Amino acid sequence: MNTAVAAAPPLTAAPPSSLAARYAGVRARTVALAAPLSAEDAMVQSMADASPAKWHLAHTTWFFERFVLATRPGYAPIDADWHYLFNSYYQSIGPAHARPQRGLLSRPSLEEVLEFRARIDQRVITALQAGSLSEQARHQLLLGLHHEQQHQELLLTDIKHAFWSNPLQPAYREDLAVAPARALPLQWLSSPEQIVEIGAPVWPTQPTFAYDNESPVHRALVPAHALANRPVSNDEYRRFVQAGGYREPRWWMSEGWTLCQDQRWQHPLYWDDALEREFTLGGWRPLDPHAPVCHLSYFEADAYARWQEARLPTEFEWEAATAGRPLRGRFADSDQLHPGGAEESGDIVQLFGDVWEWTSSAYGPYPGFRTFPGNLGEYNGKFMCGQWVLRGGSCATPADHLRASYRNFFAPSARWQFAGLRLARDAA
Repeated sequence: MNTAVAAAPPLTAAPPSSLAARYAGVRARTVALAAPLSAEDAMVQSMADASPAKWHLAHTTWFFERFVLATRPGYAPIDADWHYLFNSYYQSIGPAHARPQRGLLSRPSLEEVLEFRARIDQRVITALQAGSLSEQARHQLLLGLHHEQQHQELLLTDIKHAFWSNPLQPAYREDLAVAPARALPLQWLSSPEQIVEIGAPVWPTQPTFAYDNESPVHRALVPAHALANRPVSNDEYRRFVQAGGYREPRWWMSEGWTLCQDQRWQHPLYWDDALEREFTLGGWRPLDPHAPVCHLSYFEADAYARWQEARLPTEFEWEAATAGRPLRGRFADSDQLHPGGAEESGDIVQLFGDVWEWTSSAYGPYPGFRTFPGNLGEYNGKFMCGQWVLRGGSCATPADHLRASYRNFFAPSARWQFAGLRLARDAA
């Protein structure tokens, strides 16, 4: 199986025919990801930060109904009551059901949600083929496709946490391929001080899609530094655990140490206490020593870096390292849904795919940042407080969803995402 997946051509808002094909493909992929789940599985919400698979299926459909179809005069929603149930956080268009209580939504049924998807899909495709969507509606459709791809990854990480929380700890899929990893020797790649261009052109004034938080393009001073040629491996992180890293406060940020003690963290999420196995979407597997460590919080990644007398890279150091490099890696398209060894060769590997990489950069606006216009201005900007930036995508990220400028963000306590780290250090 070839896991080095090249990115598809960037999406644009035109022509409608290609947009219709892309729409159909993305929507079908979400349903396929949910196919191994029973109706009971699809309703489970194992923690407040996660959402049931059924809610992901419904919310992404609501997005297209609300932001694409409802832009046309006189549009009548399929069920007006569902607007409240499946709105996420768009307060400017109305109240929403509380996120921690999404697992209480036994109605509508999974069957009704899938029927909702089918009916909205038919309406969207018909409108695209008839050329009846405005330019704004097509732009919002494109945004909705990227939004749905975000939820595809969340559907996987959320059901993984739900199955791990179940005493039976079932596998999401028994047929997921296992590819033994082989980590390259750790090397340090030095970079001189330089001024680099960071970010993406503002969309939709430029044709290539990017979220508003990736824009505008601007210059940043990147001091001289060195970056590790690959992410930290399971075996390397296991040595930190065995050396008492989770019992020694000097490696930890104060808030992280408090959380570590309160939650009784002893190792990465999904590892067993013997440090020999990890829970995956394919069930329990032996811990591959050479694969990138994943499911770390920012606090754990930062503590490990301190233990190694290193640090996490800034997001600018990370993005500068991608200059001129193809966007290739182990993404969701490989259908392994777990990180593995490097598939490419070169001086630096696995910048994309396998695991999101925590950076030391707080999630904030770029100089000249502007939110998307209208209600969609709530998409990213209002979360620029108390979050940290991750870069590079993961084994659960669709390949054509990612860019070198892509800025993911989570609270520093988050562990259930496919998040790992790459080391950096200041110039000697």
